Amino acid sequence: MANIQISPSSSVQFEPTIAVNWLNPSVMVVVAVDFSTGSPNIGLYKSIDAGATWSTTLLPLPAGFAGIEAPHIDYNFPNSFVVLAHAFDSDGLSGSIVSYISNDNASSFGTPVIVNQGFGQFVNDDQVVVVTDKAGSSPFFGNIYTGYTHDYNTQFIPGNTIFFNRSIDGGNTYMSPSLLSSIADFEEFPGIAVTLNGILVVGWITQDNSEFEIRSSMDGGATFQTETMVTSVDIPPSPLPGYDFRCLTYPNLAADISNASASQGNVYAVWQDFRQGYSDIYLAISTNFGVDWGTPVPITGSPVGSQSFFPTITVSPTDGAVFVSYYTNRLNPPDIDVYLATSRDGGMTFTNTRITTTSFNVTGLPLIGDYIGSAIVPQTGRLITAWADTRTGTLNIWVGDNQ
Repeated sequence: MANIQISPSSSVQFEPTIAVNWLNPSVMVVVAVDFSTGSPNIGLYKSIDAGATWSTTLLPLPAGFAGIEAPHIDYNFPNSFVVLAHAFDSDGLSGSIVSYISNDNASSFGTPVIVNQGFGQFVNDDQVVVVTDKAGSSPFFGNIYTGYTHDYNTQFIPGNTIFFNRSIDGGNTYMSPSLLSSIADFEEFPGIAVTLNGILVVGWITQDNSEFEIRSSMDGGATFQTETMVTSVDIPPSPLPGYDFRCLTYPNLAADISNASASQGNVYAVWQDFRQGYSDIYLAISTNFGVDWGTPVPITGSPVGSQSFFPTITVSPTDGAVFVSYYTNRLNPPDIDVYLATSRDGGMTFTNTRITTTSFNVTGLPLIGDYIGSAIVPQTGRLITAWADTRTGTLNIWVGDNQ
């Protein structure tokens, strides 16, 4: 299980996400925040040999903005990749969600499209996630869905809500935004899952009353059902005990779009939870496309008192295997490793294996990013994780897999 550094050591990078072309899995693309020019940009790291070697480039900064960060990527059939991110002006204000589309396996990207425009201290859009509908039986196949936090009145009496947008034309345009959460709550960024029959599930964790909420759409994101609580959450402190970096708590969602009889219809939610007195990764399962949810359970088997955080979940579209990658200090605290929890029985049991070959030190760092990423090669069950790692002395992007 080799670890490969895919970004240059000459500058800092963090917050990677990864996508793989399901029809041509030799093509893998990672995006991350990249400081090689001084200001934050989107670094794009691409492999055309199944991850053996990687090229590096920067996506162009949209006109009128001074920086861009918090990128998120997904694949869409047949040769498309979509990247969404948070762009901002020279004052760090007017945060806007922008979208980049490539239809040639990330060889080139079109002009960025504004998904939701920010305005000074009054509107700031941030913490974005993008998911495409790749479910073969979905009537909304090919739709692009994005959720993000929509901060308002940020310099006055601030509020924070979850917004949703969709594209039904391959990312050329986006429909009008939908407000999903209550204006009475405060949320961090959302998770999105698309089920086998195209039902869309969007979830978030309220930071003020510590509840995991979801809303579902039966019509491809045109309308949403009423809010449903999945579970209460004991939100870990930020920073975690013994560390200095920010540690936001939010959900990751994924659905089983395979035709495996044992898990058909399953939707999975993972998040970090402090209910045992330390941060551990919890999983809740819906077996009926997000209508009802089972009791949350920890899945890492970590030693008592260790800290596990920033989970990301991927479900194989071929056999329904569930993969959850996460940071943890379970091996050499306070140093950090990346581990992978794998279930092949619909999330009933998990085995945990180490992905990193070397523990890395994050002592004193105020920020290591807010998330990591993973992607599946459906044909082989290869799960690739991308994370930020300091083993070179600088925070850089690395990848590793389960094979």
